[in-house]
Amino acid sequence: MTAFYAIIPSRMKSTRLPEKPLKDIAGRPMVVRVAERALASGATDVIVATDHPDIVKACETYGVKVVLTSENHPTGTDRLAETVTKLGLDDEAIVVNVQGDEPLIPTAVVREVAELLAAHPECEMATAGHPIEDIEEFMNPNVVKVVRDAQGNAITFSRAPIPWPRDAFREDKTKLPDGLNPLRHIGLYAYRVKFLKRYPHWQQAPIEKWESLEQLRALYYGVKIAVAVLPGALPAGVDTQEDLDRVREVYAQGKI
Repeated sequence: MTAFYAIIPSRMKSTRLPEKPLKDIAGRPMVVRVAERALASGATDVIVATDHPDIVKACETYGVKVVLTSENHPTGTDRLAETVTKLGLDDEAIVVNVQGDEPLIPTAVVREVAELLAAHPECEMATAGHPIEDIEEFMNPNVVKVVRDAQGNAITFSRAPIPWPRDAFREDKTKLPDGLNPLRHIGLYAYRVKFLKRYPHWQQAPIEKWESLEQLRALYYGVKIAVAVLPGALPAGVDTQEDLDRVREVYAQGKI
């Protein structure tokens, strides 16, 4: 089994669900539940990276490793860079970024992106996507799309509908043409530590600025990103009280 670390960035900045990381799910804070999922994936170690002392306290209460980081990181990737430096991880070590608001994340998918990166030494990142099935999702700018090359690496990511089926859409824009097979990007990443150490020193890429997609900075500076294709969407994360209620019900029914 591939050796990898899981790092969970966790902040208190949510406006739709204040103090989101500390919300109770079946008797434990959400950030602890996410850490449990990450550990169940087979990670060598699981670390929460946070800028808030209350999250530190919650993690320590339940025996979850935690690193207190700066409050001023512009992205989660920058927070991970500080964390791997503090931990003294080897440059070739693999780190999976598990979002702190995804307590239902399938453990197999966390492991899959780590194993994908381990299998591709030419890549410094790995991520995942799944097929887009309908035209509304394809056209939605809140749905990030990814296009892969012949080796399964990312060519680009965009909020725009890509690849654009020019000729087919001249005839009919109400459905996806047969054979298009667009992919929705899933925000789950594996990194090599050496990449994380370099990333904060790169200036923001123009395409990253316009698309508001930080992974485009990596492509802009020549980093190869391997992309796994999953059969379908992952369980939704927690952004609202309704989401939290849904997740609590899953735990209450013992479905996880």
